[in-house]
Amino acid sequence: MINDESDPNIASEETQLGEPTPNWQVLTVSEEEHLERLDAFLVRHFPKFSRVKLQRAIAAKKVRVDGNNAKSSTRIKREQKIEFLPPQPEPENAIPEDIPLNILYEDDHLVAINKPPSMVVHPAKGHWSGTLTSALAFHFQQLSSIGGATRPGIVHRLDRDTSGVILVAKSDAAHINLASQFEKRVVEKEYFAIVSPSPNHDRDIIDKPIGAHPYQREKKAIRIGHSTSRNASSFFEVIERYQGFASVIVKPKTGRTHQIRVHMAHIGCSVLCDRLYSGRAKLHLHDLTRKNQDQTILLERQALHARNIKFKHPIDGNEMSISAPIPDDIQQTEQAIREFRPLL
Repeated sequence: MINDESDPNIASEETQLGEPTPNWQVLTVSEEEHLERLDAFLVRHFPKFSRVKLQRAIAAKKVRVDGNNAKSSTRIKREQKIEFLPPQPEPENAIPEDIPLNILYEDDHLVAINKPPSMVVHPAKGHWSGTLTSALAFHFQQLSSIGGATRPGIVHRLDRDTSGVILVAKSDAAHINLASQFEKRVVEKEYFAIVSPSPNHDRDIIDKPIGAHPYQREKKAIRIGHSTSRNASSFFEVIERYQGFASVIVKPKTGRTHQIRVHMAHIGCSVLCDRLYSGRAKLHLHDLTRKNQDQTILLERQALHARNIKFKHPIDGNEMSISAPIPDDIQQTEQAIREFRPLL
């Protein structure tokens, strides 16, 4: 199926080469390894890590050559000291945590959760705790195993700062059926968003392929003909227009990573407070009133909410429609925009 700001295991810049912290591994380049690439050297000595993971460790300055940072392509020399801080091992299972869940629907086969913003769906680098899977592992005795040990029950996902309804399978049979519905694109997803500025059209379809960003690993981009590109289609409709803003409904036909955020940014109407694609991470009241004394923060996450999902029940085939109310932060932001930025 998303950054560490600090790592207590990383030695400080003052750590001396001869006095590495206990977690750093120190190796000496042999005669046979003279002029070998640094990443190739590490792959041979630490085979449990992939070359890509080792290259990322080098880029993250967790590898030093004679006490200095280096590049993957650095040619090492005999007798040089190579220091390496191995990445922390990923947990083998979801760790149960007593995190409250807002349950929208539940039966013996599936559960629908209203995911809050700032919650990561499943464990990933920098987010080993506080995840939805940790909360699910605590609250439910049985979840599907199809997604693996660290993603029990997870059929699809939402970005960390996107709120709203997400489906979780309790059994493998339910998981397989729901996954098939997503794959066949028969699941109807509806998102509410505030975008800025207002779109030129009242409604439109954005049909542009999405792939890896050319130089920012955490982002996606419109990439035509690229090896990572996958077709992506989103329908949007404007609900209400304001000066410089609009509230919209978006219905993605496909389910690419960051799809709505990338598509709306592509047409010049980024999701409000989308730190990756809009250039703004927060919205203050003074941004609307233009009075510097209004320092109240209205919103500090992307104004994107998974409002409704329609699908067939994985066991009995009945039509299902589950909605999650728009959260307070987005509602209050829209109200402030409506008050201070009405369409003239």
